[in-house]
Formats: sequence, structure tokens, C-alpha cells
Amino acid sequence: MLIELDFSNDVPIYMQIRNQIVLGIADGRLTSGEKLPTIRSLANESGINMMTANKAYALLKQEGYIKTDRRSGVMVREDAGVEKSGIIPEKTRQDLRLLISEAKLNGVGKEDFIALCSRIFNDVGGG
Repeated sequence: MLIELDFSNDVPIYMQIRNQIVLGIADGRLTSGEKLPTIRSLANESGINMMTANKAYALLKQEGYIKTDRRSGVMVREDAGVEKSGIIPEKTRQDLRLLISEAKLNGVGKEDFIALCSRIFNDVGGG
């Protein structure tokens, strides 16, 4: 697993790690059951503090993308991020509302926004 961190970015490092793992799961680069680096290994390889790596993994675990086990380590959950009811979580709705608002403020029309969303959805394996 290769994570590229941008230390000059305003996005906190733990969120950059979280976001890249979520994107990797969504587009198939990370598969169900795939082992991820330990917290110590991730911190050493990335040149970050272990607490930062721990914070990223804790968030991913809370959101249901990964699972941890003392014997097997950290891995992508078999049903990572799958909302079985098909209902979009409230946090996702809030995030989407903010993105739509930013797009509108930047002059992006509804049709262009929907077309862009469709292209991105297809890019991440949504067919």
C-alpha cells in the first residue's frame, strides 16, 4: 500500500491517510481482507508520529472500513463501507451538501455537477 502525504496541504495528515484508504477500497486497489501496515510500520514508512497513524486507523475502524485484531493485525473489512440498507449515512449527506454548495458558489450548474458525479462514480467502480 502506497500512501502519498502532502505535508504542505491544509488537510490533516490523519485525514489524508483515511481518505486515501477509503479511495483505495472504493476503486479496488485495496480488497476485502487485505492486510494493511501496522500503526508502527505506517508511521515509520510515512515519517509521521504513531499517534497520527493511530488516529487515522481509529477513524477508519469507527467508520467500518477496517478491522483490527491482535493476532492478524489491521485489514480491510470484508463488507467495508457497505451500507446494507442502501441508505446514505447522514455524514455523507452533510458532506455532499457542502460540496454541492461549493460547486454552486463556483458557478457549476446542476447538469454539469451531475455529469461530473456520474463520471467520478464510474471511475471508482460504481458502473
